[in-house]
This record gives sequence, C-alpha cells and structure tokens, in this order.
Amino acid sequence: MNTLVINPGYPVEVSHFTRALAQVGGRVLGIGDTPPGALAPEVRHVLADYLHVRSLWDEAAVLDALRTWPAARALDRVESLWEPAMMLAARIREAFGLPGMSCATTNLFRDKEAMKAALDRAGIRTPRHRRAGSESEIRAAAEAIGYPLIVKPIAGAGSADTHRVDDPEALERCLRAVRHVAEVSVEEFIEGDEFTYDTICGGGRILFRNVSWYRPRPLEQRTLEWVSPQTIALRRLDHAELAGGVEMGPRVLTALGFESGFTHMEWFRKPDGEAVFGEIGARPPGARSTDIMNFCCDGDVYTAWAEAVTYGRVSQPMERRWNAAIVFKRAAGAGRITRIEGLGRWLARYGRNVVSVDLLPVGAPRRNWKQTLLSDGWVVVRHPELQATLEIADRFGTDVRMYAE
Repeated sequence: MNTLVINPGYPVEVSHFTRALAQVGGRVLGIGDTPPGALAPEVRHVLADYLHVRSLWDEAAVLDALRTWPAARALDRVESLWEPAMMLAARIREAFGLPGMSCATTNLFRDKEAMKAALDRAGIRTPRHRRAGSESEIRAAAEAIGYPLIVKPIAGAGSADTHRVDDPEALERCLRAVRHVAEVSVEEFIEGDEFTYDTICGGGRILFRNVSWYRPRPLEQRTLEWVSPQTIALRRLDHAELAGGVEMGPRVLTALGFESGFTHMEWFRKPDGEAVFGEIGARPPGARSTDIMNFCCDGDVYTAWAEAVTYGRVSQPMERRWNAAIVFKRAAGAGRITRIEGLGRWLARYGRNVVSVDLLPVGAPRRNWKQTLLSDGWVVVRHPELQATLEIADRFGTDVRMYAE
C-alpha cells in the first residue's frame, strides 16, 4: 500500500508513525514544506519518495504539484497526524478519489461548533454552546449561556487561546485577548475532572482504547506556572467513575462517522458523576501522551496505528499492565537552568518505578511554558496501583525543583 504522509517528520511524534508505516510493510511517501535535507535521518530513510513544496497552506499549489508528481499516481491513502493539515489531507483524498475522511467529515473534527451540533443531534451531552464571530455575538452568547463559561477558538488544538470567564469584567478582558481569533466557541464551563478517551480504529472498529486523566485540568495547567502538570494513562478502564466517558466514546465516533486512524477525545466527569463531552480530534494526542500509552501497555501504539490503517487490524497484545504518568517540570526563574535539586533523593526512593527522565540540563535556556506543555522537561513513572502512581508523580512535583536565572 502506498501511503502519503503530510509533514512526515513534524511534530516529532509523527516521525514515529511514519517509521511504523514502513515497518509494517507499507510504501511511505511524504509531502511537506521542510527541505529534504532538513528531514531527520530516521524519516528520510523510511520514505520511498518525498515531495517538497513551498507551503502546505497553498492548497491549490499543493494539489497542482501532486498531479505532476509521478509517485502520486499510485497513491492508496493519505494520512495527516497533525491537526492543522487535516483538511489538506481531506482535499487531497477528494481530488484523487482516495478512501478516508472527506472534507465534510473532517470539518466535524475541526470545527468545534459543527462537532457539538452533530453530537447534540445524536443525544450526546455537550456543554451549552454558541458560535460567535464578533464581540457583540460573544456578549450575546455569554448572556444566553451564563457564567462561568469558556471561550475558545472554533478550530484550535490544545488549550491555546482558551479562556475561562467568570463575570462581565472578565469577559471584557477576554474580548481583548481573542481579537486575533476569527471565530470562537462560547460554551458552558463544566466543573469536574477531565479525562481522555483515545482510540485506534480500523475499518470502523475500535482496536485499541485508552483513558488518561489530566491533573490538574489543562486550563489550569496553562495558567498556573508553578504547577507540575500530569497526564496519567489509567490501567483499569472498568472503574465506575469512568463508565460515562467510556460509554460515550464509541457513540461519538459513530455520530461523527470516524472509521480508521487515531482519535483523541476529551470529556469531563462532574461531581455528580455525569459525563460531558469536551472535544475530539481525529489525530493522536500530543505532549508525549502516546509514549505513556506505550508504557501503560508495554506495547507500541505507533505500530498499532500503522497496522490499523494499512490492514484494519492490530496484531500485538495491548494489555494494560500499568498506570503510567508523565509529569512536566517548570523551572523557577528566567534565563538558563542553573541547578536541579532533589532529583537524586527522589530517584533513590522511587527509581524502580521511573521509566524515563528527560529534564533540560544545567546551562540550557528555559522553554516558554505558555507555548509548550513540555516545559523544562519531564519524567515518566508507572505502577500497577493508581494511588502509588499518584504518590510518585506528586512527590516529583513537590520534591524536585529546577531553577533558572
């Protein structure tokens, strides 16, 4: 099977999916605006051919380039694992008559209001919501929905440009902050814990599923610098607390017409136990979440995805053996990392449950924590028991400190 991967080396996780396609026997082609010589060696070596274009965002030019590219004459599939390029992938499929998500289906995964409207029609609980394209429309939506509420881009990923609004004064501040966003979704703020429901599907069947728990909620992770954000891939998916989201997930996929690939859904569990849909992407999650799925199962979700989209199956066992948590660390101060305290003591106590340590070294410049959840590094820990996993993760957050100046 000849599969075209859009931007085969970016973000970095995409390179692992590209490699996996080749490993399961596929012939992998790439297209992107990265010069061929700038592709990572592990990406270059698995590509049968690569088409370099000036810009992926000039769709007409991309389609023209593909029509004159000899390798494109034998395409079987087009894959985009990067949110911004999903609609381009759909347009290529339609132009070349290839299977996979159409533009109409892709729009349901990109446009948060179209997404929620489709789920409303399917009887799935979503936050009360409205589309708004001007300040007056945002104010009207806020009045109709009531405070507190959330304002976020119609077609965004992660928590970028997402604002909690508690009163009219906060709304005015929010209006100034989102002036650069063409269209937003104004929705009811849901109080409760936030989880994921992630899947790998093939031929309309769920072949692998994962539930992760965000601690704290992503909006708090993005607004409180002192927090050490956690994402925990949960070992047991049969907990009563997860039942609402686990039952909701397949219904969402059916309502949106998803058949093959990776999905990443976020949902809320309210204090009264009600499960409320958040949003969904037809792509894998970022921030190393695919890695903790692997550590949870002692498996390889990259290869599982490649098999699913190529053959409609997953051959490897994906037994959930561990709770696996990734914990991100933010240094105190600005500038370059000057010291790391407490890491040795923490490793001495919990080292047998630590599977990865990737912190910025002394002398490295701090990352901008508002632009990347990866912050100044991370650790991955795992344990069969959830409470033990939480203790190890929490102690890393409280006992290990990084400093910069």
